[in-house]
Order: sequence, then structure tokens, then C-alpha cells
Amino acid sequence: MDVELIGRVLSTLPEDDDHPYRTGPWRPQTDEWSTDDLEVVEGQIPTDLDGLYLRNTENPVHPAKKFYHPFDGDGMVHVVGFRDGKAFYRNRFIRTDGLQAEIDSGRALWAGISESPSLSERTDGWGARQRMKDASSTDVVVHRGVALTSFYQCGDLYRMDPFSLQTLGKESWNGHFPFDWGVSAHPKVDERTGEMLFFNYSKEAPHMKYGVVDENNDLVHYVDVPLPGPRLPHDMAFTENYAILNDFPLFWDENLLQKGVHAPRFHRDLPSRLGVIPRRGDTSQIRWFEAESTYVLHFVNAYEDGDEIVLDGFFQGEPEPKDIPEGDRWERAFRFLALDRLQARLHRWRLNLRTGLVKEEQLSDTITEFGMMNGAHIGQEYRYAYAATGKPGWFLFDGLVRHDLKDGTEERYGFGDGVYGSETAMAPRVGSTAEDDGYLVTLTTDMNQDASFCLVFDAARVADGPVCKLKLPQRISSGTHSTWAAGDELRRWRTTDTAAEAVGL
Repeated sequence: MDVELIGRVLSTLPEDDDHPYRTGPWRPQTDEWSTDDLEVVEGQIPTDLDGLYLRNTENPVHPAKKFYHPFDGDGMVHVVGFRDGKAFYRNRFIRTDGLQAEIDSGRALWAGISESPSLSERTDGWGARQRMKDASSTDVVVHRGVALTSFYQCGDLYRMDPFSLQTLGKESWNGHFPFDWGVSAHPKVDERTGEMLFFNYSKEAPHMKYGVVDENNDLVHYVDVPLPGPRLPHDMAFTENYAILNDFPLFWDENLLQKGVHAPRFHRDLPSRLGVIPRRGDTSQIRWFEAESTYVLHFVNAYEDGDEIVLDGFFQGEPEPKDIPEGDRWERAFRFLALDRLQARLHRWRLNLRTGLVKEEQLSDTITEFGMMNGAHIGQEYRYAYAATGKPGWFLFDGLVRHDLKDGTEERYGFGDGVYGSETAMAPRVGSTAEDDGYLVTLTTDMNQDASFCLVFDAARVADGPVCKLKLPQRISSGTHSTWAAGDELRRWRTTDTAAEAVGL
């Protein structure tokens, strides 16, 4: 494996750092690597796996002002490209305005999510909370052949070449990007229409807006979604004809907010509200459905079934986990991140457009989150969801589960002690027709070998373990979201060359 170190960002983090989300599996990576031929250490790369797996991670460069939260880390994207039984790898920092300003200053300039905004040295900033750094480290999608990274509390969308990972600047949507509010993480790309649906939110009325960007990259629809007050939505879903937004009862304490304190509280006495709007509908057409009180960090999919919209996501039984008086201080501090503390389970809502009623059911007893599926079936009826299991007490993925939503069965694979995975993308096999005819791709952080690997699974036989294992140039940090882009959807992806040659690298 011929590996090239092509960049490095200077870190000022202390050598004796003991923060669990800046050390161990979350140790930040500051080196940028490139290789056109990843080393295969087990199995064989499938020759009908064709496209790109992209994953966003948090990699803080400087110490926090006071109290670091893992979502504060600067965004870095990793890509593994597959073609004809070969694979290439790149990783790059997202060159955000905030990262560049802090590199120039040699220190943190903005307060993080767990700190008071008053600690920010800069009066400008991003996010619904304001005076935050847009690290663009949450999500990554591919729209019109360009990778777009985003920030969970609303900010810019940064454009990246999905092959080289060079930052191409901010998305402008031909001059119509809503820079005043930004865009939340989890914009949704409809592979059938080429549209991208998105939402944003703010402390200012109407508190939420919803929009559509078409296949030509024009902002063609943007409407108000009035809410009772500031909220903290994180995800959305869509069907063939509708977008589904939300107003969950986990939001900033209104009394404390008046004092400048941004403390999320779960208001169990309030219902969950799910908003349905035609994909090009106006504000007057929004319909709200009330459901059991919870918070949902991520949805899997939605589709239409007669008069009903079927919506699947991860219902939290304990959106505000109780403190652990005798527990580890870090485990207590970050209890809002652990899947077992949140009691996150796959759940289904049926929203009846004729009666206005909601039916709910728990789809699994297993605690999972970060669900992925075959992108060709998003917005349509589907059968399989692939989700992560978590290490108890910590924000670390220790395995994956294949949920069969038709017969209610599950297949599991555990990564093993000291090995932690990434959000696992589903990559349809070239020429596939069946929903589960393809592969699952993920990156691991292996603390036993002080190394990271790319694992490829047969999506129909998860329990059998990986069919291929590739070694990355360096152990990478744990992180959040990923995506898969098929080769035939990429503009520069030539069909007659090797993985690296196909994109002119």
C-alpha cells in the first residue's frame, strides 16, 4: 500500500488530555492521507461494489473554552472509493470559516454546545443558538455529484469534491441560500427526482422553515413552519408526495432561555407533534398530528400506504436520562449521548390523513439508532433497516443490526471488545433489483490494534461477518454520519478505469 501524507493541521490539545471524547476511540486525527490502493487484510473486495462511502467525523484542533462536547469538534471527511475490486482512500478537514479563523488565532474563538455563549470571543457565529462555530462535522450527503457537509444546529453547507475531498467553498444555491438561518443537518436527497429537501430552525419566529432545492440546484420552494417557540429538531423524512417535520417536547427551558441559558429540558406533559406538508406545499397546508411524548434524533424512512403515512424512527424512552450519582463523572456528564441511557428503539407511527389520528407501535426491543437503508427505496415502502448498537454508557457503536420490518426478525454482528464502528451505509450491488442485494460499508476504530479498518458486509447476511477488511493509513476518530454514492450517480466517475483512475486522481 503506497500511502502519502498530504496535509496536517497543528493541534494545541494537551499531551496529557484525559477527556474521553478527545482520547481513546475519540482521539482526534490531524493528519490527512491519500492512497490509491488500500491494503486488503481479509477477504476480497467485491467486484460489483462500485461507488463512494463518505463519513464525517469530529476532530477538535484546540481545547474548548471550558467544557468540550464531542459535537464541537472540527469536521473531517473520510472517503473510501470502490471500483473493479480495488479501493482508494482520502481524508480531509472541511475548511470551514470557523476552522480557518481558529487556525489563524491558535485557539478556540467560540463557545461549544455545553458552554455559555458569553464565553465566545467573537460576537458573530452560526447556529440556532448563535455565537457558535459551524464545525460542519455532523452530516454528509451527495447532491448533484457534490458532497455537502452540515452542522446540527444550522449553518452553512460546505461543498466538497467527493473524490479528492477538496473543500469547494459554501453552497449558495445560485445566490438564494438562506444564510440568515442556515440549514440544519440531515437534508434529504430524493434519488428519483434529484431534489434535496431541507429544514432550518431559529430562536426567532416562526422558529422553523422548510425548503426544496431542485435537480438544477435552484432553491424552488421555501416556506414558514410556525412553531409555539424555539425548538431543537434534528431530522426529517419524506414520502413521494409529502415532507414530514416535527415539534418534539425536548427544547430549551423557556425561563432559563430568557436569562441567556440554553438548557434543553424534556417536557413530558406535552405531546410529540409531527407535521405533514405537501413537498411543494405552503404554510396553510401543514397538518399537525399528536403522538406519544418522546424525542427522535433520527428517522429511517417514510412512505404512503393508502390514507396513511408510515413513519419509522428511533423513539427515545428517556430523552432526559437521570444522573448517575455513583457513576463515572464523564459517563454522568455525557449521559445524553448513550443509546442505552436514551432507551432508543425502532418505532413506527401511522399518520392517517383522512381521520387525523395516529397509531404507534414499537418495532423492536433492541436498543439501536443511526438507521440506514437502501437509498433507492427512500420515500417508498421498504423492508430492511440497518442500525447501530451502542456500548453501554458511551457514545460508541459496538455492532450493527439488520432489522427485517416485514417479519420482525433481526440479524446482529458485534465488532468485538475495543472495536467501534461508524454509521453503516447500504451500497446496492451493481445491477441489483432486490432491496437487500448489496453491501454494508463501515469504518472501525480498533483500540486493540491501534488501527482503523473499512469493513464490507453482505447486506443479506450480516451475521456472517465482513466479506472484506481493508486497513486505513491511520486510526481514525469515532464520529457521526455517513453516506453512500453509487458510481453511476457521480459526474466524474468513468466506467472503464480503476477506482483511482476513474475519477482522475
